[in-house]
Amino acid sequence: MMAKLTPIESEFATTEEAEAYDAWLRSEIDASLADPRPSIPHDQVMAELRAIIAAKKSSQA
Repeated sequence: MMAKLTPIESEFATTEEAEAYDAWLRSEIDASLADPRPSIPHDQVMAELRAIIAAKKSSQA
């Protein structure tokens, strides 16, 4: 039996959906923590994204 949840209680319609999302998120976090590749500094990622956004804006102008 699926327990119905209200929008005040959860963004999910049922407890099963909430539990499935929680399990998925935990597996994504575990995989990320186990990834042997070096981390990328936040400032570097943001600079690369700003360059991508600027290029898209200039190509649309």
